[in-house]
Amino acid sequence: MTIRPWPKHFIAAPLTSLAQPILFRSRASPVPTKKMPTSNDMTTDLALLAVLAVLWGASYTFIKIGVETIPPVTFIAARTLIAGGILFAIIRWRGLAMPGDAASWRRFAFQACLNSVVPFTLIAAAERSVDAGLATILNATSPIFTFLLTALITRDEPVTLRKLIGVGAGIAGICLIIGTEALGGLGHELWAQLAIVAATICYAGAAIFGRGFKGLDPMLPAAGSMLCGAIILVPLSLMIDQPWTLAPSTASILALLGLSVFSTALAFVIYFRLIHTLGSVGTTSQAYLRVPIGVGIGAVFLGESLGPTAWLGMGFVVAGVAAMTIPVRKPALAR
Repeated sequence: MTIRPWPKHFIAAPLTSLAQPILFRSRASPVPTKKMPTSNDMTTDLALLAVLAVLWGASYTFIKIGVETIPPVTFIAARTLIAGGILFAIIRWRGLAMPGDAASWRRFAFQACLNSVVPFTLIAAAERSVDAGLATILNATSPIFTFLLTALITRDEPVTLRKLIGVGAGIAGICLIIGTEALGGLGHELWAQLAIVAATICYAGAAIFGRGFKGLDPMLPAAGSMLCGAIILVPLSLMIDQPWTLAPSTASILALLGLSVFSTALAFVIYFRLIHTLGSVGTTSQAYLRVPIGVGIGAVFLGESLGPTAWLGMGFVVAGVAAMTIPVRKPALAR
């Protein structure tokens, strides 16, 4: 029997059908030079921000289902390998080429550690004991830490009273959620919640470092970081989990595929585009949209429910992130 290779349009269909009008340029088109954003550009960016919030809001439920029968390191190794392979296939289909210099790949590897290897694994391990909705709330504080790191390191984000109030509200929300566990002693769930906060700090650093990829097509750092993440994690998976001995459930496999294709491959292409157009803090503003989406998906598909303190903490987190990231309208000048 002769096995025919898949046509190019089939390989790219899952992503191009959703994002081609806004994310892909023709093969011959160069990376556009910087220009002043128009109202249409802003509308597109806000729509992409909402899509990113849905994709990442669903990721916590995917992870919760996946790690039920797949160990965290192997689950994330497969996630990065599948997502990186999809992105690389689309790059080849578009006629683009990955950078060939060692400096670019070192940057991809560092971005992978900040944006996938460390945070993905921490969250996957934590969700073996923490609900998906609670993980969504804690991880939504990435704009808080992005702002703090930006203010301390790059100093290219203005420090205003409203943003400082937002930081205070976000940290208060974290303390409300984690504090109830701390009062009961250093239990396993407390360490899992702290691991999610540590992952959130990694995401904040990745948002800042990702701005250094300006001039590259957004898919190149997305694919490069995923492939580097797979190179790091696959050997660890082989040594730690011996994946050939596992018997994952159908639900876990489907969750892995959904997470890899939509919440990783597609989401990272959108993410790197928005880093260039909205900036690091602006891009992480999808976090306050991601909270109700992630909590709602966890409630519908996993039957989760939040306690009174968690609801209060969520309110502080959403208010804090919104205060920091929703732009202030400037009054029109009198004519």
